[in-house]
Amino acid sequence: MGMGEISESVEITVKTIGPAPPSRLSVSSPIKVRDLRKLIATSSANHLPIENLRLVFRGKVLDDTQDDDDRDDVYLQLSNGDSVIAAVKPKPPPRHLRDDTCIDDDDLDLFKLPQSTSQWKRKLFFFLRNKLKLPDILLMAIFSLSLKIWAIIILWFVFAPIAHRWDLGPLYILGTAFSIIFLNLGQRQPGDMSAYSIFNDDFRELPGTLNADRLDRDIRAGQI
Repeated sequence: MGMGEISESVEITVKTIGPAPPSRLSVSSPIKVRDLRKLIATSSANHLPIENLRLVFRGKVLDDTQDDDDRDDVYLQLSNGDSVIAAVKPKPPPRHLRDDTCIDDDDLDLFKLPQSTSQWKRKLFFFLRNKLKLPDILLMAIFSLSLKIWAIIILWFVFAPIAHRWDLGPLYILGTAFSIIFLNLGQRQPGDMSAYSIFNDDFRELPGTLNADRLDRDIRAGQI
């Protein structure tokens, strides 16, 4: 709300979807959508659950913030006699009672940023999702990688044309593949055995390993 705007008291009509009759409510204007939601939820005789309360004004669903950014509150300019529709979103049935056709909003949001995400990452996420309309699968791939991994990917694409110019393309790709393999081998803890007996002390094999020696022993013992 701007510094030059003056707040005034107006009377609106709240129409709750269901058997409840319309009610009159005095509110200030302009007013934050989140504050209006609290007023309607607490002033209702049935005490509507605020977490599931949806408000519709002039055919548009009202959101508390702009583009899911917690800093930018949405203000609503109301006049005397305006009508606001209040609807309570029904709770979904327990997950074990759902069928394949029962999908709630949480199921549609495939990817959500954690609360500890920095502000610039949140703004980038909202820009890519709301402005560029990128799918959640692509957003998940983008934001699941660290800055170090993204730096390596960018450097790989920078050096790829150089390798191609020097006719080193196949070697460049093979070197990348081997680097990925070796970097993801991990480290064994003391006492852990490798799946390959050649890397184990005394060439010990994992229990249950099936090889020619095992088959020969089972045949000789009459187990096959």
